[in-house]
Amino acid sequence: MTIPFPSPATRRVLIADDNPTLIHVLTGVIEGEGFEVVAARDGREAFRVLQTDSDFVAAILDVEMPHINGPDLARHMQTEKRLKRIPVLMMTATHDPQTHFDSLSAGASIFLPKPFTPDQLRMMLKVLESNRRAVRKLSAA
Repeated sequence: MTIPFPSPATRRVLIADDNPTLIHVLTGVIEGEGFEVVAARDGREAFRVLQTDSDFVAAILDVEMPHINGPDLARHMQTEKRLKRIPVLMMTATHDPQTHFDSLSAGASIFLPKPFTPDQLRMMLKVLESNRRAVRKLSAA
């Protein structure tokens, strides 16, 4: 059984970062790829969004945010079936290998160190969307 490519209305990405400039840059790149963006200024705001809305192709979370950090939010997402299917990209400017390991252990599919290029982000979006399609295909089987 083939899962159809998500319609444009369902190609949405959640971004959670406390840096408004980075949210603006990410939004520009992601919308340029045909996605709709829902932005949250910190982990608590992203948590609130996820409580009412789980229709995301991917979630892009900063590791270090006020209130709820990225790994804690990803861990929470792993506890709810409707959120677990959303692939997570974790990003940070911290160059500590333990942070990378902790992010992946928390449930992130991909770790993207800052700074990154728009092309790197585009490539990661394609990987995340492909991961989501694979999860949906397995769930339907």
